[in-house]
Amino acid sequence: MSGPLEGIRVVELGLWVAGPACACILRDWGADVIKIEPPAGDPFRGWATAMMGVDAPTNPPFELDNRGKRSVVLNLDHEDARAIARKLVDQADVFVTNVRPRALDDFGLDYDTLARANPRLVYCQITGYGSDGPNRDRAAYDIGAFWSRAGIAASLVPEGAPLPQQRGGMGDHMTGMGAAGAVSAALLARERSPDGRGQRVDVSLLRTGVYMMGWDVSLAQRLKVPIKPYDREHAVNPLIDCYRAAPSAGSGQAGRWFWIILLQADRHWPDLCRAIGREDLLSDERFAEIEVRREHGPELVAELDKVFASKTLAEWGEIFDRENVWWAPVNTISDVIADPAAHAAGVFREVEGPDGPVTFVASPADFSETAAGPQGLAPELGQHTEEVLLELGYDWEQIVPLKESGAIP
Repeated sequence: MSGPLEGIRVVELGLWVAGPACACILRDWGADVIKIEPPAGDPFRGWATAMMGVDAPTNPPFELDNRGKRSVVLNLDHEDARAIARKLVDQADVFVTNVRPRALDDFGLDYDTLARANPRLVYCQITGYGSDGPNRDRAAYDIGAFWSRAGIAASLVPEGAPLPQQRGGMGDHMTGMGAAGAVSAALLARERSPDGRGQRVDVSLLRTGVYMMGWDVSLAQRLKVPIKPYDREHAVNPLIDCYRAAPSAGSGQAGRWFWIILLQADRHWPDLCRAIGREDLLSDERFAEIEVRREHGPELVAELDKVFASKTLAEWGEIFDRENVWWAPVNTISDVIADPAAHAAGVFREVEGPDGPVTFVASPADFSETAAGPQGLAPELGQHTEEVLLELGYDWEQIVPLKESGAIP
């Protein structure tokens, strides 16, 4: 397995998720990724133990965003280590970082410095709020810049309701995915440019979050109207809404939630009424067309709630498919793992590990001619330090003093 980026070398100075996620996607696509870590390691390495309160044998979230990379430990407080980092980047095609700009300036790893030595470099800088503004060094994580400040959390619940919790890495993974695409575009631009120059790619969590909320933001900007979140009883279109089926016999559990997704409401309204055996609703003036259905949304939701509570989701699924009613189950994570549709879509990939195959979540793209996917397990901390230094031209007489000085472990 090679991938479309085979032959591209990436140096990552990343921590936690957004930067490593970008570099991991590039690795899945075939690039050679060297991950620079401090002596204590990327702090995400210890996340599982800290968050779960157990001495976990593995850290699956860290593995997801660092699989297939090579780990080099450099103590960047030492000038010798900074020199190694710069030498690594001098020989790289891409530098990916989500370290705050002021620290990069201190280490001599800012764009201007690195681009002078390597004009072909594509420098990908991921921040919370942008690389150049007054908030360039503000601590963020995706909970701050993406989930909170981009308007996402407040848009998911009716005004005044408690806010939902973000799951780990949601904004980071979206930002990393966008950054990987931007890096690829910059590499293409480099190949097309007459002098083969690279450029800086700037991606922020805030901008990614606002782009995700782009419909609402555009409506508010262009039409000068307030955008108010709503609950399921007051959906703008009650035919794009979630409903609950009857519990399966003997399951001892509540019925499954599902979504009906009838975006073209007037077109699909007859199909739905026929499917649920309520063609009488077609002549109900409260539900005659989309505008009045919106006005009487709570009443329609109540009617549909009663109907959908009469059959299990398995039963409704057969009926919906037969009657051309578009729908989707509301899956738990366990449901996703067992869902044949997820497996058919290539959501999961296996990598051979020392104790047998390890299943990973795949990055979200396939290539018909240059097959891509996870390239191996996550590295141990510093696993490839000596290997990479030898590739750079260092010999053991040079490596030993670096160890003695604390520049490398």
